[in-house]
Amino acid sequence: MNKKKKKKKTHVPFRMNLLFFAVFILFSLLVIRLGVVQIVKGSEYKKEVERTEDIMVRNGTPRGKIYDRYGNVMVDNVPLNAITYTRAQSTQPDEMLDVAEKLAPLIKMDTEKITTRDRKDFWLLTHSEKAKKLVTKEELQKLEANEELTKDDVNKEVYQRQLERITEKDIKSFDNNELEVLAIFREFNTGYALTPQIIKNKGVTPEEMARVSEHLDQLPGVNVTTDWERTYVYDDTLRTILGNVSSSREGLPSELVNYYTAQGYSLNDRVGTSYVEAQYEDVLQGQKEKIKNITKDGSVLDTQLISEGYRGKDVVLTIDMRLQKEIEKIVEEELYGQIQKGWQSPYLDRAFVVMMDPHTGELLAMVGKKYGKNSETGKYEMQDYALGTFTSSYEAGSAVKGATVLTGYMTGNLYPGETLVDEPILIQGSKPKTSWFNKSGRKLMSDLFALEKSSNSYMWKIAFRIGGDTYIPNAPVDFNSNSFKIVRNHFSQFGLGIPTGIDLPGEMSGYQGSSRKPGFLLDLVIGQYDTYTPMQLVQYASTIANGGSRVEPHIMKQVREPDNDKGSLGPIIYENEPKVLNRINATPDEINQVQRGFYRVAHGSDGTANNFANAPYDAAAKSGTAEAFYKGPNMEKAVETYNTTLIGYAPYDSPEIAFSVFVPWSHQDKDPYVNKVIAKRVMDKYFELKKQSEKEGLFDAAVESEVRNADEAEELQEQERQENIE
Repeated sequence: MNKKKKKKKTHVPFRMNLLFFAVFILFSLLVIRLGVVQIVKGSEYKKEVERTEDIMVRNGTPRGKIYDRYGNVMVDNVPLNAITYTRAQSTQPDEMLDVAEKLAPLIKMDTEKITTRDRKDFWLLTHSEKAKKLVTKEELQKLEANEELTKDDVNKEVYQRQLERITEKDIKSFDNNELEVLAIFREFNTGYALTPQIIKNKGVTPEEMARVSEHLDQLPGVNVTTDWERTYVYDDTLRTILGNVSSSREGLPSELVNYYTAQGYSLNDRVGTSYVEAQYEDVLQGQKEKIKNITKDGSVLDTQLISEGYRGKDVVLTIDMRLQKEIEKIVEEELYGQIQKGWQSPYLDRAFVVMMDPHTGELLAMVGKKYGKNSETGKYEMQDYALGTFTSSYEAGSAVKGATVLTGYMTGNLYPGETLVDEPILIQGSKPKTSWFNKSGRKLMSDLFALEKSSNSYMWKIAFRIGGDTYIPNAPVDFNSNSFKIVRNHFSQFGLGIPTGIDLPGEMSGYQGSSRKPGFLLDLVIGQYDTYTPMQLVQYASTIANGGSRVEPHIMKQVREPDNDKGSLGPIIYENEPKVLNRINATPDEINQVQRGFYRVAHGSDGTANNFANAPYDAAAKSGTAEAFYKGPNMEKAVETYNTTLIGYAPYDSPEIAFSVFVPWSHQDKDPYVNKVIAKRVMDKYFELKKQSEKEGLFDAAVESEVRNADEAEELQEQERQENIE
């Protein structure tokens, strides 16, 4: 019997099949996902992996130079060896500290500027474990449990408590080497990512440059380069006017951050912070070098130059530095001489001279000298105070009487040549008011003699007419309510009591007395009530000199392209043209009458400034002495003193220069006439230097440029002619 073999049945459990199926599904999903990644999204993910970021950085360049009118450099840039540090976006504090520790042995670093806060921050960084223990676990848990505080708030509070709990012993535990590391690290932290920060640029020796250069591969972010520093060629001459430039650490002035950043400045850019440097910042600031940094994950992969930078444009000032220095010398000699005598006034400490072209408004000299204590040495010295020519004001005295006479003409209260009686003015309830030369009598005089002799009484008679009252001895005075306004409005036509418009910031208008009592109107018309600046006085003198046009004074003459190749002034970009602010409301005959009066002041036998009578040039002038009060520091009450002034111009027939001399608090009893001595010496020096310049063939920057351009054009034409011949 054949037996049938039984087939062995293979049985795969259901759960095993389920497992295989699940694996199949997962594998399929993986294949699909890989397909999506590689095929559908492949190029996108590849771009993401390879993605870099382009960051634009602008590096600063030297500022433009500042010249005087004859092309003499006044402000320049001095190259300096410099060590810089540029941190990447991903650079951590511990990495910066490591670089600082390596750099410290290679250079000598000043540690005097390190603050207590710097020490505390550095201690927290270098003593991290001890720093953690300054805040207990319980305090930390309590802060973290406060739902009102974010994580950042917690960290800030912890940091603040750590700072408060660092002991005096801790912050004084650093030795000299550690302090140098701290000083370097401190500078590292002041910079911005990808922007070079100056670590040291003063006193960097060639040896330091060499040592750092040799180790640059070990100092990521550190570099050696050339920086610049502003240098003022004539030392303290006009120093207060030229202004200052911020350091890279100071950067933008806090009050102007928004203004400058809106124009593309970086926070640590150096800018002009005062006067000429600030006023012409947009001109003097160079075009920054533009660099593109290609970064990945915060690290710089490559740097590309997009556009080269160039230094700022040059500014030519109207100032004649040779004249400026000579006048400064005169003022110092006369001022110091009076101070040394001591008997005139213990309060005399300053004097001013301003010289201006009356037709163009160009300022040839702005001199202010002040005898004061040096804050560093404690010794008294003569200091530059040119700034005070337009930022300080004083009672000017009789120098304003030309404006008073013209105000009388312009308001119809006086006519040229009119005679009035000089006599003591007796007002009910007041002391008699008299001219300096006539204490009791009655003298009939014309407007010309009133200016020559400087009559107060004549001016007061004009004030009575403007005030709408008739002078009656010993009677009360009743001026109309508009009388002060009328006088001041007319004075302002000459520039007295209002801004002159000078192209420098910070000009003051002076102070106007607030009382409207009639007696003060009488003081106003003789220059003993409101205050004026030396700049206002020279504008007023110029208005008389040029026939009635109030010209705006300015110190910027031209803007020039830098001419680096030839080492001289480049082509003119901008020329500052004369600007007439207004014409006074007087006829040519009326102006001429006051001019004649000023001539008699300088030449007449009774002229109060007739020390000009024998000068080789014809001058016109008006002197002034004003009762004033001085109240210095630690003084309980003001003391009475006098200011002396002198304004004028020359030559009389064809004015080319106007001047003002102002000596506040010059004397108390005997007038030393220092204002007249200074004025005469100053004008003598002006005409002496003018003759010398003509003899030397010296031209101002504009003429010199025209001559040079003509010469260059002639040379070019000659070259072309020779080429054509060949």
